[in-house]
Amino acid sequence: MVFLGAAVALVGALCLLDLLLTFGVIRRLREHAEMLSRAGVQDMPVIGLASGEPVAAFSALTLGGESLTGASGLRVAGFFSSACSVCPERVGPFTEYLAGHRVARESVLSVVVTPDDGPPPYADRLNEAGQVCVVQHDSEVVRAFKVSGFPAFCLLDADGALIAASYDPAGLPAPATVV
Repeated sequence: MVFLGAAVALVGALCLLDLLLTFGVIRRLREHAEMLSRAGVQDMPVIGLASGEPVAAFSALTLGGESLTGASGLRVAGFFSSACSVCPERVGPFTEYLAGHRVARESVLSVVVTPDDGPPPYADRLNEAGQVCVVQHDSEVVRAFKVSGFPAFCLLDADGALIAASYDPAGLPAPATVV
């Protein structure tokens, strides 16, 4: 009976030690996951164009039925995907960035990539701030900007060459570089 009590106490102590070690490992995993997610998202290029590289020729149809041909005249572009869980969260900051920097509606292009032909609910908010194209993943406009991840935002110069790109509209340069 003494051995049974000792065995139960030993197993209890081992379980308690295991529980403490598990909590420590979970805490470290959370810290590392947070560091990796921050580093991975910030370091990941979302637009494959190099700074100063012009956007390739493309043609696309906006929700308003207008035909766009190329990036000439565009200053800001945003790329969203209906399959992206972060994209709806970035619509507000993107439209606030545009409004706060007084970017003209006709110089803004929002591209929404969706597997079907229907735009997601946030397309209407984007349409108030600029031109919106709803396209398939392999469309000309996505290939022209060399989009590699969503969401993606970029500034262009007057000739349609890339100035800056970011996964977050807050990461784009100040409005003085846009106007």
